[in-house]
Amino acid sequence: MTELAPQAIGTTAGQRGSGRLRLFAVLAGLYLAQGIPGYLLVAAVPPIMRELGVSRTAIGMLAILMIPLTIKFLWAPLVDRIRPMAIGHRRGWILPTQIGTVIAIAALALVEPTDLKAIFVIGFAIAVLTSTQDIATDGYATLALEQEDRAMGNAIQGGAVALSVIVGGTVSLLLYGWVGWQAMVLTIAAISALPLIAIAFMPEDTITRTVETRARPSLSSFLKRPEAVTVLMIALTYRASEGLVKSMEGSYLVDAGLPLSAIGYLSGISAATAGIAGSFIAAMLVRRSGAGGTLLLLGTLRTVCFLLFALHAAGQVTGIWALLGAAGFQTLIRYMEIVALYSLFMAVSSKDQPGTDFTILSCAQIIIYLVGSMMAGAIADRIGYSALFFIATLVSGLATVLTVHLLSRLARKLPGAG
Repeated sequence: MTELAPQAIGTTAGQRGSGRLRLFAVLAGLYLAQGIPGYLLVAAVPPIMRELGVSRTAIGMLAILMIPLTIKFLWAPLVDRIRPMAIGHRRGWILPTQIGTVIAIAALALVEPTDLKAIFVIGFAIAVLTSTQDIATDGYATLALEQEDRAMGNAIQGGAVALSVIVGGTVSLLLYGWVGWQAMVLTIAAISALPLIAIAFMPEDTITRTVETRARPSLSSFLKRPEAVTVLMIALTYRASEGLVKSMEGSYLVDAGLPLSAIGYLSGISAATAGIAGSFIAAMLVRRSGAGGTLLLLGTLRTVCFLLFALHAAGQVTGIWALLGAAGFQTLIRYMEIVALYSLFMAVSSKDQPGTDFTILSCAQIIIYLVGSMMAGAIADRIGYSALFFIATLVSGLATVLTVHLLSRLARKLPGAG
């Protein structure tokens, strides 16, 4: 019943050096491929539809396209369990889902941007395809990256997501203004096809195990592992405060008198730049202080940022620059903590079902973020911005303390968690 040493991708001597750089390049391509379509749908399509007269209510319905991203853990065991093609387990999922995504994006050129039903159907197909690809890619990365490379691997993921904001959102809107809807969509489809090249350079994702220890991937297998449940508790609490602030940040900045152009810069190019920089800074912090030490530092800084928001809303701190500094810095922190959290998620993910375990944890932190986002508006309307931000400050501080407590118990059992 003993398990042989996993011969996962990324663990042989030949994987070091140039092979290690190849792995990083492959991951960058894969994560970029799944990020661009999502930001096309959430950052570019809504303003285009609004410019053409589509109602805000109808545009708001596009939020339903987020559902696959939050429930993808339901079919993650199938991705871990089934090898659909002979070209490699996860490569066999990534190739068809990426091709399907490119075709679906190109299909948008066949409909008008005002055709909400068609946009919704195609968009939902894109969301399901990219969510499935994400499961396979995360499983691949979990197996491929050695402990000392996890932070850098997740920094590459964060940087790819930030770059996706620019390509899928900013570049798409610029192209729409220059060449129109059809040419823009086909151009983004072509760009989304380029990362297919990365699949050809993926090392085989095989693991050598004894037949006796080969577990059947499932949600219940995850819940049977105490260390996995402990990290799940962290995933469900650490980011609980962020949705409360982020969802109301734009509204508060408007009410504070900031021009829309400045807000657009802050949430666009500035945020993407902070994402790229923050991801790689976080990688260095995780390698030096571990995921636990990094999460403690970032949680403390995040709490201070939220306190600045609260004090500004209460009139205790004045001036727009203090507010802008807090907004920009908490964006940097958000990208950094994702690197630390994902490194922790990889550390606790089983070799038997890496995609399932990682997906459960990543979905958990997204769900708690969205719950806070949905509650924030109602709280602000009832008791005001200041009270909302003070609540977020309290929740952030408590979540940071809880995370440190849980990780201190986990550190002896889980390398890389401290």
